[in-house]
Amino acid sequence: MKKVHRFASVLILLLLVASAAYAQSGFYLKDGDRVVFYGDSITDQRLYTTFVETYVVTRFPKMNVGFVHSGWGGDRVTGGGGGKIDERLRRDVIAYKPTVVTIMLGMNDASYKAHDAAIFDTFTTGYQHITRTLKSALPGARLTLIQPSPYDDVTRAPTFDGGYNAVLVRYGGFIKELAQKEGHHVADLNTSVVGALRKANDTDASLAQRIVPDRVHPGPGGHLLMAEALLRAWNAPAIVSSIEIDAATRKLVRADNSKVTGLSQDGLRWTQEDNALPLPLDMKDAALALAVRSSDVVSNLNRQMLRVAGLSAPRYTLKIDNEEVGSFTKEQLGEGINLATLQTPMTKQAAAVHALTLKHNTVHFASWRQVHVPLQDILTPEAKNAMKALDDLETELVRQQRAAAQPKARRYELISQM
Repeated sequence: MKKVHRFASVLILLLLVASAAYAQSGFYLKDGDRVVFYGDSITDQRLYTTFVETYVVTRFPKMNVGFVHSGWGGDRVTGGGGGKIDERLRRDVIAYKPTVVTIMLGMNDASYKAHDAAIFDTFTTGYQHITRTLKSALPGARLTLIQPSPYDDVTRAPTFDGGYNAVLVRYGGFIKELAQKEGHHVADLNTSVVGALRKANDTDASLAQRIVPDRVHPGPGGHLLMAEALLRAWNAPAIVSSIEIDAATRKLVRADNSKVTGLSQDGLRWTQEDNALPLPLDMKDAALALAVRSSDVVSNLNRQMLRVAGLSAPRYTLKIDNEEVGSFTKEQLGEGINLATLQTPMTKQAAAVHALTLKHNTVHFASWRQVHVPLQDILTPEAKNAMKALDDLETELVRQQRAAAQPKARRYELISQM
């Protein structure tokens, strides 16, 4: 009897450990979350934030997560153009009742010069005030503290000995320690971006400078790298879908995050409905394309794999919904191709989702920064009506965004080129 009890205890322990491991391996955001992105002008660009949003909406189209932009150019831990820090937190974060808050500050705080102990003390004190204020006002919220994105000392020479990014890394070290001390999540948006800048600089030094054009504010390529770092810190899955077909035996070998039906007798035609869409990447933007090639964005976030083994002809044309996607050798198809890197009906659908992400964020910015904040002390009925109209418009755009992200069944066909 004791052996049975001991076995049961061990089994329960193993199940608890497995459950904890699974929980740790899951994506950080959950259904029903509302995320507020808080920060300075880099957050105010609304680029890494919208890449993150579009990834979440397209990768988890059945999950309901809201996103609010609350970055303000020039901000420090003490506040800035949008008011002192307590006003900023009250009006631009707490009022939205978020379940998740990301905080990225430091670029302005360090004052663009060599490390200064007094300035650093102001930053550490102010940053702790922010986290404690938020935890007090939002006791159930999860905070992600972001180690700040880099000052580009890679593609151009540092302006002083050691460079300004080394100062930011020091600030990021404090942020990491604070997150560990207070039990917050942490995301490093510096290290991997610097690594990609180095690779890009080795490839094309002139084009690499366009990833962070003014050394402070990244272009879309730089923001994509930042979004990758944040999403990886949140344990975002790389797989959109993964399909494997054996044409010789006419069998579906595997279908991860997808449903395949109607596989033809020759194994060359089928209907496929993925549960997600790829992250749309504008590879026509030369600097963004260089950033992608210099990083692990695709392998870490954007794998929509198709593998067809057992083919007889030397080369095939792949069509999806009767649209030609590309021409591939049987060896390429046997090894697997990544559809997320191609122009497909799915990438076009995802691009339409991203366009709606940008639109609703633009409308929110107009309501918040051009009506609410300037008129907060004199909110007339007309101003309230204007805000309501803009809020209603944003709600409609978000509805359209979520509808546009829903999975669709696609018809696949491989045509031999004899």
